[in-house]
Amino acid sequence: MEATKVNITLPLDFDQIVNLVNQLPYKEKLKLREFLKKDTRQDTIKEKIQTHFASEKALARDWLLPEEDEAWKDL
Repeated sequence: MEATKVNITLPLDFDQIVNLVNQLPYKEKLKLREFLKKDTRQDTIKEKIQTHFASEKALARDWLLPEEDEAWKDL
């Protein structure tokens, strides 16, 4: 029998999800915690990259000033 990937959307609010998680056995909660750690870590990395690119133009204005070149010339 071949497995089929199915996406199901359930209209659950936060409290309902918490209630479901509370019903999980301890080992399943640990698995969920590890999954959430990995999933949220990826978002954090993406946010840092986006922040870098968003601030690059603003910082470049200062970097290109003659005063900035003067300040760094002895290094």
